[in-house]
Amino acid sequence: MKFDFDEIISRRNTNCVKWDGSDDKEMLPMWVADMDFRTAPVIVEALQKRVSHGIFGYTHVPDEYYEAVICWLDRRHGLKAKKEWFIYTSGVVPAISAIIKALTEPGDQVIVQTPVYNCFFSSIRNNGCEIVSNPLIYADRTYRMDFDDLERKAADPRAKVLILCNPHNPAGRVWTRRELERLGEICMKHHVLVISDEIHCELVFPGHTHIPFASISGEFLAHSVTCVSPSKAFNIAGLQIADIICADEGIRRRIDRAININEVCDVNPFGILASIAAYNEGEEWLDQLIEYIGGNYRYMQQFCQEHLPGFTLNVLEGTYLVWMDCTPLHIPSEELGRRLQAEAKLWLNAGAMYGQDGDCFMRWNIACPRATLKEGLDRFLKFVERNGASGSVS
Repeated sequence: MKFDFDEIISRRNTNCVKWDGSDDKEMLPMWVADMDFRTAPVIVEALQKRVSHGIFGYTHVPDEYYEAVICWLDRRHGLKAKKEWFIYTSGVVPAISAIIKALTEPGDQVIVQTPVYNCFFSSIRNNGCEIVSNPLIYADRTYRMDFDDLERKAADPRAKVLILCNPHNPAGRVWTRRELERLGEICMKHHVLVISDEIHCELVFPGHTHIPFASISGEFLAHSVTCVSPSKAFNIAGLQIADIICADEGIRRRIDRAININEVCDVNPFGILASIAAYNEGEEWLDQLIEYIGGNYRYMQQFCQEHLPGFTLNVLEGTYLVWMDCTPLHIPSEELGRRLQAEAKLWLNAGAMYGQDGDCFMRWNIACPRATLKEGLDRFLKFVERNGASGSVS
């Protein structure tokens, strides 16, 4: 079946964070990480069937749910998990917050690889821990890990946890096996547990392979906790469901306790059914989605080469989040974000929100119909022309 990702679907007046977050009806939002595509028809059908029942009381998570997730992770990513390793919760951010609560004490250090997803920072601070940055090294439109710096940071006895973002948001990297092995070796050596946020793991482009950190070795499995969710790949973030996968029974008990302390131990029936439908029947839709987003990225590359040659894009290996270097404008990213909204009616994410390392960048969400992407790029180009980034515009 051929799916239509070019269809324009209005999301205004649906209490949508992305589209109703501004009172300005001319604003074009290309910021928060959800997609402007209707989710897979199999998911819609499963939810419609459940809605027709008409009663929405408390729910439990059936064996069918675990079977769907476990089979998917094995088939798609080579991660062999067991039902007893799972703790379900309402989202990956609540999961990470609970894991940090379970595995640290106030004053402990948590390592992050910046620029990185901004919610990591609040999860760390809210648990009274210290953020320690292991900055990624930027060169040739991509990032690599600084293992020497990581070794120094992990050697501090206060460092208890590292949050790994794989695929990486906003850098667009899909870490290789060798990179993950080296990171794991350092963390195991210094007794730093790895929290692997793999929420974007389905969104990987040809030529790259998502490797779950826990799949690399038994030691890595025992000294890590993995967080997954269908929310990004299948555009169901509002259904609020995610899984924590932890093989170590003692660590898992501590996390389960923290999940209950944080009161994020319940999920809704729609999230359960949507996940089952996605994992059991959504693969064809997902494969076409990835192909379409890849086409969007190639379109954006070509546009920038022709009209914005000074504005380089990171090589996109995974996710639908494009990291644009806006150095030619000589405007700090937070100010640039405000001015784009005011002058171009274009809403992007300022790079500084992902750490100081990101201040020259803006993050674009390209999970939208190509016509929407074209409109966003046209608005950005007009802004650049008005603001005279000399030598940068054709």
